[in-house]
Amino acid sequence: MNPPSSLVELSFKEKCDWLRLTRTTTVGPVAFRDLLTRFGSAGAALDALPTLMTRSGRRSKMVIPSRESIEQELLAFDEMGVRLLAACEPDYPSYLRAVDPAPPTISVLGNVDLLHKPCVAIIGSRNASAIGLRFARQIANELGDQGFTIVSGLARGIDASAHHGALDHGTVGVLGGGVDHIYPRQNTELYQEMANRGALVSESPLGYRATARDFPRRNRIISGLCQGVVVIEAAERSGTLITARYALEQNREVMAAPGSPLDPRTKGCNRLIRQGAALIENTEDIINVVSNLQLPNFQEEEASYTSQNMDWENTQSDIDAARETLFSLLSPTPSPRDEIIRQSKLPYPIAAACLLEMELGGEVCVEMDGRISLSL
Repeated sequence: MNPPSSLVELSFKEKCDWLRLTRTTTVGPVAFRDLLTRFGSAGAALDALPTLMTRSGRRSKMVIPSRESIEQELLAFDEMGVRLLAACEPDYPSYLRAVDPAPPTISVLGNVDLLHKPCVAIIGSRNASAIGLRFARQIANELGDQGFTIVSGLARGIDASAHHGALDHGTVGVLGGGVDHIYPRQNTELYQEMANRGALVSESPLGYRATARDFPRRNRIISGLCQGVVVIEAAERSGTLITARYALEQNREVMAAPGSPLDPRTKGCNRLIRQGAALIENTEDIINVVSNLQLPNFQEEEASYTSQNMDWENTQSDIDAARETLFSLLSPTPSPRDEIIRQSKLPYPIAAACLLEMELGGEVCVEMDGRISLSL
């Protein structure tokens, strides 16, 4: 699959700027994209941040990392053999770039080429049954035989079993912590095998230890890399179902293996099937489902980081005036960004710029999927 023609390799300085902006607190993927759209480059956006965050009436919690710390992180990536991929670069995975908003940067330890093959995620319970573990391993191996890369989260249970089944073909583990942080420890040997024969992916800095709030971000990348997500054994309330929800939002296929109504580990799968997920019993079922997937329009992402031709200096008064209107439409409950802008009846660039300044100033919270709520 060929990347859009407008994608470019970043220089070391540009990559430093991208990573520094990514690592800035209060700058999520939506704010990152809007900053580059407004200022044209990560370097120019960094220069503008101090001014932007002071426009808010609240004290911003923004912390901008030093250039020296970011350069040290890039050098540490180099020493480990880790590649940092920016969303504007050709080697960044096309499916993940089509996610709205895409993670601005990911770090990859291992074989980057695996991210460009057709990918299928296999996920499920950490406390899986013996038959569930065997099924995950079997279909992972058979999908690998058919040219698919298996993606999962390197957790205990179904994740680990799927990775083991696909090791001979190449498998990708997405981590909540840094790409150098092994979790859980019992998967140390599997982690090392995957570093040598597969790939490990993370959004987090080196040395970072994941907390509970990091796993939804990881799950969103798992589904974003793939054409479809296969769920094998999931309780009714589990992180696995969060990944399935992300897959639906990203227009990916969701598939589930049915299970006994007496086993609480399969209630989540059975519910997914009732809600419209494809019922799968073997590898052929999975291939048939993903072969019918409507592919994302990868060309749409060409303009994601392209600067708009606007006179931002002379529109600042309009941006300031928009704040009261947008505040009146926001609440502590997250709402879709596009719906807020539509209801405001403000010009899109003005409303988007105002929401960006409100986010940087800590006045609003922006979810990973772009939904916005008032900060409490």
